Amino acid sequence: MRPVILLFICVLMLSSCKNKPNETNTEPVQRQEIAYAKFGKDIVPNDAVIAKSMAAHYIAMKEGDSIDSKMKAKVKKVCQAKGCWMTLDLGNDNEVMVKFKDYGFFVPKDIAGKEVVINGKAYVKEVSVDEQRHYAEDAGKSAEEIAAITLPKRTYSFEADGVLVAQ
Repeated sequence: MRPVILLFICVLMLSSCKNKPNETNTEPVQRQEIAYAKFGKDIVPNDAVIAKSMAAHYIAMKEGDSIDSKMKAKVKKVCQAKGCWMTLDLGNDNEVMVKFKDYGFFVPKDIAGKEVVINGKAYVKEVSVDEQRHYAEDAGKSAEEIAAITLPKRTYSFEADGVLVAQ
């Protein structure tokens, strides 16, 4: 009788140690793919730094410093003459002036408010009065606003070799 009880207990113990199947949701996770229009060099949106994080990098930089970077931000303004430059919002009333490498490509003039991913070189520079006035003219500012520009300004700049515009 004892061996039967001992055998019964062993069988119960072995069956209780059996792995139970995981009851997890086997439905595939739906990732929302964002469609992008591509301008310039082929880039992927993965591993782009968000605008607020990039702002911290710019604050730490000195004039003449540059870093290779990929950034995701919202467009504030675009050159209304050709689409040859744009400004991006970095948050906290900061913005970055984006030009395109060797003027090799331009972006559409109607992308203000859209999210973009840019790849290239971030740097800090001092913009002359003449250059500031040129940009103000391209942006459609009035003659009074253009004439009010009288001092050079430290700016955050970016030379993009590739741009993705969220559709």
